[in-house]
Amino acid sequence: MTDDMFRMTDDTFLDDVAERLAALPAVHAVTLGGSRAQGTHTPESDWDLALYYRGGFDPATLRAVGWEGEVSELGEWGGGVFNGGAWLTVDGRRVDIHYRDLEVVEHELAESRLGRFHWEPLMFHLAGIPSYLVVAELALNQVLRGTLPRPEYPGALREAAPPVWRGRAALTLRYASAAYVGRGQATEVAGALATAAVQTAHAVLAARGEWVTNEKRLLQRADLRAIDTIVAGLRPEPTALAEAIATAEALFEAAG
Repeated sequence: MTDDMFRMTDDTFLDDVAERLAALPAVHAVTLGGSRAQGTHTPESDWDLALYYRGGFDPATLRAVGWEGEVSELGEWGGGVFNGGAWLTVDGRRVDIHYRDLEVVEHELAESRLGRFHWEPLMFHLAGIPSYLVVAELALNQVLRGTLPRPEYPGALREAAPPVWRGRAALTLRYASAAYVGRGQATEVAGALATAAVQTAHAVLAARGEWVTNEKRLLQRADLRAIDTIVAGLRPEPTALAEAIATAEALFEAAG
């Protein structure tokens, strides 16, 4: 018999992994997130899981399970609300595991209900992330073990977040105009346009009261894919770069 004949079904696989994660010391809940929780996955999609812990979670206990891959320490991914996790292969499937400190999550939930949040840098994210990302996960992810709140989008956050994001986008483009345009630095302008587009998309989605957990489909959801044409037409000439920024500003102003 081949190894494929011994592979678990997806349901059995998910149940087994969730059970083993829930059994780790300090873990109070386990969730399924990403495209598989939202029904937008393909057969090739990885499995995004989060373990919610309270108190002193020790990543060594996850490492001791023996799954193939990398397990980070707490804070190794930069600290903040996104404080670590693991990239694993389990039963032939790619599995990403995120650590979620319940004290941090509960704090950010309370803050979001008051319209308060902060910005954090995060690898692979052009515009970084808002601290309410962990609240979005509560709203969208599927709870596999334990119990977690499932919040609605706070009205106070819908009011407070859009001007913050739009302000960041405006400053990003203003700096690009001052620092890069006159030098004909098309690459730097391209980066600024991409960053400002994602920042504006955050503003648009926040104004709608729609949760965001990553940037993968953010521009599509905000109807800002026209930025692709602007970026594709960049030339390392000051006049062309200034025109591109002006066009982008008009696009962002009309968005949402």
